[in-house]
Amino acid sequence: MRIVGWAACLALAVMAFSGDAARAAPFEQSTVSVGGVQAALLKPAKPRGAIILLAGGDGRIGVGPDGAIARQGNQLVRTRAAYAAQGFAVLVPDCCVDVAAAVQYMRSFGKVTLVGTSRGTQRAGRGIAAGARPDRLVLTSGFLSNESGDPANVMNMLGTPAALPQTLIVQHRHDECFKTSPAGVAPFVAWAGGKARVTWLDGGVSVGNPCEARSHHGFNGIDGQVVSAVSGFAAR
Repeated sequence: MRIVGWAACLALAVMAFSGDAARAAPFEQSTVSVGGVQAALLKPAKPRGAIILLAGGDGRIGVGPDGAIARQGNQLVRTRAAYAAQGFAVLVPDCCVDVAAAVQYMRSFGKVTLVGTSRGTQRAGRGIAAGARPDRLVLTSGFLSNESGDPANVMNMLGTPAALPQTLIVQHRHDECFKTSPAGVAPFVAWAGGKARVTWLDGGVSVGNPCEARSHHGFNGIDGQVVSAVSGFAAR
């Protein structure tokens, strides 16, 4: 695994927006293969846990050599270094990784938190339904329930919360995407039976398509709040 020279500087830069620069940790960045799918791996010297980030949209982010990613816009993709700077080993796979294989790959770094955003929450749900067993699950701007706006949602994929790990929902109060309505949160939490908690966010700037990364759906302008919520949950 090759040490990327600019990683330490980037770690400090990304921590600045979350107000926690003192905890920034340098990390190595590389490209690995998980079940034949390319993935960027960001690894601190002494990881305190593992985070897998599943991008939204079609999931095709263009992972190249040395952990480079061609499509940077997705909220989880653009903040990946912030999680590594806080001491987590981070895997950002291209589409369409076997989620169970990804969880198993990251198991050596400690407890595994699976994070999906938008259509990435569908991939997370399908992965868990197929047998993936992360220690924790985070669903941001999620396809949660029928009330979210799409029948292809995590509740319907799982059928029962029996396989659901402890789960964090991160939702913008003003998400206007017709597939991830805030109205879908309460039914999901009720269905989860005590396994799910919610972090509601507000503010930022919404520009263009309400289902894309520069809108409230993509937490545009409040990345640091998302990183703080997710990393705090992953560290429990």
